[in-house]
Amino acid sequence: MAKKTRLGIESYTLANEQKRYKFQVYIGVNQLTGKQKRTTRRGFKTIKEAELALARIKLQIAKGTFQKQHAETYQNLYDLWIIQYEKTVAESTFVKTKRIFKNHILPAMGAYKVDMINIDVCQQHVNEWAVKLKSFRTVKDYAARVMDFALKREYIKANPFALVDMPVIKKNIGDFEDKEENYYTKEQLVDFLSCLENETNYKSYALFRLLAYSGMRKGEALALRWNDLNFNTNEIRINKALAHGEDNRLYVKPTKTEESRTIKMDKDTMKILAMWNKIQKKDYDILGFDTSKHGQLIFSNTKNKYIQPSNTRAWILRVQDKYHLRRITTHGLRHTHSTLLAAAGVKPNEIKERLGHSDIRTTMNVYTHVTTEAKVAAVEDFARYVNS
Repeated sequence: MAKKTRLGIESYTLANEQKRYKFQVYIGVNQLTGKQKRTTRRGFKTIKEAELALARIKLQIAKGTFQKQHAETYQNLYDLWIIQYEKTVAESTFVKTKRIFKNHILPAMGAYKVDMINIDVCQQHVNEWAVKLKSFRTVKDYAARVMDFALKREYIKANPFALVDMPVIKKNIGDFEDKEENYYTKEQLVDFLSCLENETNYKSYALFRLLAYSGMRKGEALALRWNDLNFNTNEIRINKALAHGEDNRLYVKPTKTEESRTIKMDKDTMKILAMWNKIQKKDYDILGFDTSKHGQLIFSNTKNKYIQPSNTRAWILRVQDKYHLRRITTHGLRHTHSTLLAAAGVKPNEIKERLGHSDIRTTMNVYTHVTTEAKVAAVEDFARYVNS
């Protein structure tokens, strides 16, 4: 049981059985509410240490120089900031952000006293992140957001991250070696889909065909329902996407740009989807599910629930390895679609609308990923022009 000394200092026990001391002190009246204000200090290892801290605060109160500490450590700041941040972003973004803090930022800075974090401390950690992480700039930006939060609330006078020099990562010769692009050429795509068609997993064939011929994001495809398809006009309405929430929970959110779009599809892909619709009805009837109900998912697991997005990696690797095909990721089929659109001469604005890009600059980057066929054609055009 906690005991108080004559100065109001109270002892308590941590989970590891270690004893600590804390106190609460009156610091005045809140002018807004008229209620008494008190502040609490805890974590002192000895009574003497607590007494000194209490005496110091009382002296500051008497002189009128006391300022209540809203957040003593970076962890405290983060705990306050994350509550507000959650209200400003999608759940999937919130989960990714928490992961960045848990894995990189809080282990490095969580225990620091806020008023002791200076430019040298920030520079040290940015340098460390730059050595270990490709995304160190993102990590630094998130770490700085918490300090911006403190700055707005006048806990600190300046954000030391604003003065950090961003490291330039020097590349070795090996870093400039050619790396295989994450997309297929026209011929490679045809081979890939032909091999898939020979397999028994028609669901994966329909999914990968859809991704390659629509350019939609994997999460958008896995959130599709049959009522999003119009087989009469060969159109697909894309207005949602599957994402990971807290505790790896799958949920549906708006598209990445939070805008819906309707895209035209080729007749053959729609025929493949229609065939999958028939196979799904037959297979899932055996499992005890009526897939004719409104809102039925196009792609679902054996429990007729959302498919874990990571499952598609095993599907694509299986066929690539079995038939000795070049490896690309599932997202690489979106790159394949956009690259082949560019190679076919489709205008940037049309590609932007089809792929659901929010910024034309993202679309223009497609033109740096032209196929080998397009590169050869460009060289031949140059040679004919010079020699004519």
